[in-house]
Amino acid sequence: MTRVEPSEQVSLPTENAARPAAGGGPWILAGRRLSHNRSAMAAATLLAIIVAVTLLAPLYAHHVAHTDPFGSNLAGRTIVDGKHVDVLQQSGGLGLGVTPIGPTWDVHHYFLGADSEGRDVAARILYGGQASLLIAVGAALGSMLIASVLALVAGFFGGLVDTLLSRLMDILWAFPVFLLAILITTVSLTQGLRFGPISISTSGVVLPIVVIALIFVPFQYRPIRGQVLTVRERDFVKAAIVQGASARWLLWEEILPNVVNTLIVFLPLVMGINLLVESGLSFLGIGVQPPAASWGSIIGDSQNLLYTRPWVAMGPGIMIVLTVVGLNVLGDGVRDAFDPNVRRLVPAA
Repeated sequence: MTRVEPSEQVSLPTENAARPAAGGGPWILAGRRLSHNRSAMAAATLLAIIVAVTLLAPLYAHHVAHTDPFGSNLAGRTIVDGKHVDVLQQSGGLGLGVTPIGPTWDVHHYFLGADSEGRDVAARILYGGQASLLIAVGAALGSMLIASVLALVAGFFGGLVDTLLSRLMDILWAFPVFLLAILITTVSLTQGLRFGPISISTSGVVLPIVVIALIFVPFQYRPIRGQVLTVRERDFVKAAIVQGASARWLLWEEILPNVVNTLIVFLPLVMGINLLVESGLSFLGIGVQPPAASWGSIIGDSQNLLYTRPWVAMGPGIMIVLTVVGLNVLGDGVRDAFDPNVRRLVPAA
């Protein structure tokens, strides 16, 4: 008999071959997926650096640059190359007008130069980052909380409640987001914003947080409601209903835990959008109010210096771009980590 030899050698997978992560719950598995996503980890590192640098604003302003980033310094002087020079220098041959000093690249003396009021641009960017990031995070958490409560109620109870809430969200969503934000903010700045006995001050960051949170509730309400409707029809929820579980228990113990991943995925993405909206409002002068500053208001104050001192606008602009890109890349990574349809091989722990 003739022995037939196989034309190709079949190699079987070895024990060391990559395989899906085994063991652990969905949160542990999502954490492993996220930790093995290099782009998401790079974005998280970038965001951590930005947050850390902005938190060090008081240390830089008072102990390194020795300057007040919120007070005018029209007659101030600083040291450049060992010489004392005016922060605001005479411009032109006729001596008409003044031009703030440009970047010295010395962290102790106006590293990125001064603005038209003689204030240290680098220190203002760090302080402005605190306000911008606080508004972005606060508005995202606020809108997420409101949208989650409304979506849980509408999706679980359905009927007339769902119809009324959904139509209300449709009405809000019909308005252009930025135009609605400008309208509410302008009215609030002129007449104040009150919710019953609660009055919101027009100074500080509370007003922008409230306005931005309110206008983005429909943006999160729709997908959360859809997720609630899906979970409500699952077998384990129907089984709990048959066993006599109360509506409160079903909402908190069965449905909410299964929509939390949707909320986590939305958080970094909404933060990036909030940062852009806040920057636009502050650029127009209806966001963060003086003497406080944000990245958007710093860019707005630098319009007359774009050609002579571009770093006054470029500095906060670069920070906005880096932060928004980092949040979007991180958001994509979080989405992939929680998406069961993403088949990413993760080494077993």
